[in-house]
This record gives sequence, C-alpha cells and structure tokens, in this order.
Amino acid sequence: MLQQFILMGAPAGGAQGGNPIMQILPLVLIVVVFYFFMIRPQVKKSKDQKKYIEALKKGDKILTIGGIYGKIVEMREDATIIMEVEDGTKMKISKNAVSQDASATLNQNP
Repeated sequence: MLQQFILMGAPAGGAQGGNPIMQILPLVLIVVVFYFFMIRPQVKKSKDQKKYIEALKKGDKILTIGGIYGKIVEMREDATIIMEVEDGTKMKISKNAVSQDASATLNQNP
C-alpha cells in the first residue's frame, strides 16, 4: 500500500519539474515590479521632501502635517521653525512637521 502511494506521487516518466530558471522567473518579476511601482517612487518622494525642508526660508507659506497653514517668521538652528498663523499667533514647530508648500492655497483664500 505504501509503495503504491509513493509511486502515485512520482512524476510520470521520471522527468524533473522543468528548468529551475523558469520556476524562479515569476518571483524575480514580482520583485522587480514591486520595486518599480512601490519602493522607487517612495524613495523619490522622500528625497524630494527632504530637499524641500532644507530649502525652507523666512517668509515661505507652509502647511504642517497636522493641517495648520502658516508663514515662516524665523528659522532656528535647532531644527525648529517659528511660524505665524492667520490671527498673528506664533507657533514653534519642528522642521520635520512641514508637509508642503501652501503658497497657492493661501493665495486663493481671502
């Protein structure tokens, strides 16, 4: 009985499973597609964000990660920014809390 079970599981004619490269090729293609559609754009976006944060200067209009619009009043050496919001209130935030440029959005609002 055991012998019949073993023989049933064996490939017909003693042939191997095929070319090993053809078995690995789909996995390699998945990794390549994942890299070009997921990893590479995220790295590019991260580099662009870092470049934007390094180029910030006094007077720039910004949007924070928390959704607060403001204008940079002072840049400090300890990686913090003093920003002024609409009513004149000043806030101290981290440079890393800046999300994006808000010049176009702030110019549209009265």
